[in-house]
Amino acid sequence: MFTVSANGANIPALGFGTFRMPDADVLRVLPEALKLGFRHVDTAQIYGNEAAVGDVIAGSGIPRADIFLTTKVWVDKYPHDLFVASVDESLKKLKTDYVDLLLLHWPKSDVPLAERIGALNEVRRAGKVRNIGISNFSAALMAEAVKLSDAPIATNQVEYHPYLRQTKVLQEARRTGMSLTAYYLMADGKVPNDPLLKEIGARHGKTAAQVVLRWAVQQKDVVALSKTANVSRLPENFDVFDFALSLEEMEAIHGLARPNGRIVNPGHLAPDWDD
Repeated sequence: MFTVSANGANIPALGFGTFRMPDADVLRVLPEALKLGFRHVDTAQIYGNEAAVGDVIAGSGIPRADIFLTTKVWVDKYPHDLFVASVDESLKKLKTDYVDLLLLHWPKSDVPLAERIGALNEVRRAGKVRNIGISNFSAALMAEAVKLSDAPIATNQVEYHPYLRQTKVLQEARRTGMSLTAYYLMADGKVPNDPLLKEIGARHGKTAAQVVLRWAVQQKDVVALSKTANVSRLPENFDVFDFALSLEEMEAIHGLARPNGRIVNPGHLAPDWDD
């Protein structure tokens, strides 16, 4: 397993995401993911499954210190007092004294960004959070967040896949020492059936999905979130560290990007995206 070092955080480069996973799926699949070797688990308050994630980690027999655990504060909890209380509630559900990474889930809010970043710093100083980060921020908002924060920002978690360039976000992340955590890498089901990705996979004895996970983690400072509700697919998602893509293959995959490649774009939450 690769590790991405970003502003003091050592993040396993391949994570297990729990977006849209009901408790029953978390309780069924996450234990198997941990047995397989996943050590980075990503959840959020809005997913409604923090308690199930906490149950699995607590019952896994794996030392808490060996698991990198991320959660995210939802937008309705951004006012200061609600923010701090929501973090305490998340920790209670997750059955832990701290999370390794806490993110602001979306940028658009009536609560000033300075107040939100201040609350992130406050819970970090209190020892409830080891590292802080942001999610779905544009490059301009990344720069603003960095200026407002006393503590370094470890990551910006954003939609990223072969059909969506994130050049400006990646450049800003590298300029400020943070990582990019990629979600929606399968592009809502487009990746597994893509002819180019299947062709590249065939050369390596891998699937198109494995090619894209490898494409992500092979990039500097990029963390990849994988997700499946199918236990039999877990080994496929995890088995991406025994091959490498050539420079030509990496460029060919980058070449799939298109102007309308963005999938996740809720107007009431999203920023003005980078071109």
